[in-house]
Amino acid sequence: MGSLKTGITFHEEFLKHNTGPGHPETHVRLESILDRLSDLPSKNFLWKKNFKEAPLSIISSIHDPNYIRLVGRTCEEKGSGYLDGDTVFSSHSFTAASLAVGAGLYLADEVLLGNLKNGMALVRPPGHHAESDHAMGFCIFNNIAVTAKYLQSQGIKRILILDWDVHHGNGTQHQFYEDDSVYFVSLHQYPFYPGTGALSERGRGKGLGTTLNLPLARGSGESEYFPSFESIHREMEKFQPEFVLVSAGFDAHRDDPLGGMNLPTSSYEIFTKEVMKIADTYSNGKLISFLEGGYDFQALAESVRLHLETLAT
Repeated sequence: MGSLKTGITFHEEFLKHNTGPGHPETHVRLESILDRLSDLPSKNFLWKKNFKEAPLSIISSIHDPNYIRLVGRTCEEKGSGYLDGDTVFSSHSFTAASLAVGAGLYLADEVLLGNLKNGMALVRPPGHHAESDHAMGFCIFNNIAVTAKYLQSQGIKRILILDWDVHHGNGTQHQFYEDDSVYFVSLHQYPFYPGTGALSERGRGKGLGTTLNLPLARGSGESEYFPSFESIHREMEKFQPEFVLVSAGFDAHRDDPLGGMNLPTSSYEIFTKEVMKIADTYSNGKLISFLEGGYDFQALAESVRLHLETLAT
């Protein structure tokens, strides 16, 4: 048997989640990525394009079942509109959102079974802003949070979720704020949308100390970002995660139209190596990343490619 591959989950349905003209979270994001990944070597990568939608029973480990049903009904009956001020839906959005969760669940199973080394869910809509009972910030279901809950149900005791999207992952933080078995770490521009993610937000109750926000000022680049990984490594020595999940947004790139940060594409190789170091040390390499933001098509496509090539090393 050869060495294990890096899995990539993608579904055609993600392209049919239609956000309309002028919306930054467009299907062109994924098309640009696919174009840039078209010659990835099959000896290192396994593409999976026909996994299942996550069922209500699993999505409702994070989301209110009434909210899930409401989204399904709204997409079917209305065909298009807004779930919140930023979050557009079309007739295919419920299916796409359910498949985006399913993309993470498929990778979780395959990595747990030892069939894949690690993986990336190339999904849209993204997930980390979605709250238990409402859509927010382009996100409908919280893909990474549901995957974390699923891993817990499969016996994983300690999970690191690292979110390096330029926006704070409020939805993910809220889900695990009182849960000491999921350590949520976020590097983000601050103050900025959605307004959460202050340094003082450290968790509550038994979850106190398993939330770490590393807010960074607008204009931050590598010299501000890289030292943050020292604190993360120190915290992980104590926490020792059994599985690592990454909210991989690429909108802290200097070319991104929505972010205000100053990272070159090459930073994402370093970020990926740092988080792989944690996974290799404590989790036997078990790591799954989820596409979140990134709105300059070229910067996004190049950053995702570099992230995946690094995961496969």
